[in-house]
Amino acid sequence: MKKVLFGLMTALFLVLVIGCSAEGEESSGESNSEGEQASESKDETIKFGVTPWTSTVPPTKIASLILQDMGYKVEETETNVGGVFMGLSRGDLDVFMDAWFPMHEVHMEKFGDKLERTAVSYPKAETGWVVPAYMEDVNSISDLKGMEDEFGNEMFGIEEGASATKESNELIKAYDLDMKQVNSSEGGMMAQAIRLMEQEKPVVFFGWRPHTMFNKHDLKILSNDQGFFESSSVEVVTNSNLSERAPEAYEFLSNWNISIDEVEKMIVEIEENGKDPEKVAREWIENNQDKVAEMKGE
Repeated sequence: MKKVLFGLMTALFLVLVIGCSAEGEESSGESNSEGEQASESKDETIKFGVTPWTSTVPPTKIASLILQDMGYKVEETETNVGGVFMGLSRGDLDVFMDAWFPMHEVHMEKFGDKLERTAVSYPKAETGWVVPAYMEDVNSISDLKGMEDEFGNEMFGIEEGASATKESNELIKAYDLDMKQVNSSEGGMMAQAIRLMEQEKPVVFFGWRPHTMFNKHDLKILSNDQGFFESSSVEVVTNSNLSERAPEAYEFLSNWNISIDEVEKMIVEIEENGKDPEKVAREWIENNQDKVAEMKGE
């Protein structure tokens, strides 16, 4: 009888030991899992600068959503282009998805090694003075000379702080045009231009691709022989410390690229069809998983 009791007690002891050991391993496993999840979570917030241009919205929304999917928090700050570059230089902002070169080279020179040209979105974006196609005799900037009064001696441009505004003023001087640049927001400029085009009156304004203006209206960019408004390289600019502070985010942004046609289609969806920008961006991500994985370095 004693032997039987001893055997039962031994068996019970072994069950308790094995059970405690298994529980300890399970607890340890849970702890490791939590540790792995903690290492994967990102405490960093990536701060985007956003200019009031339609071309800035799609790439910013796409990059923002992908970074959120990677575990980062994101913030978007709306300001003019001068404010964006100032914020990047101070570290108040981390990323600008819509820098135009050589137009924005002046900002890079001003802030030196505080900024970095991180990736090229698309290499050839046309910009310049634009007129409607019904102005058949106006095909170059020099054609405007002597007929400035037909335009009310005005050309319409974007906000005063933009590099394009400075270049337009330099163009007016270089061609000795009796014209004044009237500055406004992108929306204000387009409202003025559309009002005159609806009456088929002479109008000249600043234009660029990607933009819905070329989808909605029959336009032509005026040529010039003095090197103004060369084709632009549209690039991602970051604060120079981002690569150390958020290396995975930096790697993704350094691999960033998107076609000008894709951006223009998304602008049309947002501006013309009234779709939510975030929804449009999410649709692009879902339809371009291979490209997203490539940009993330997967």
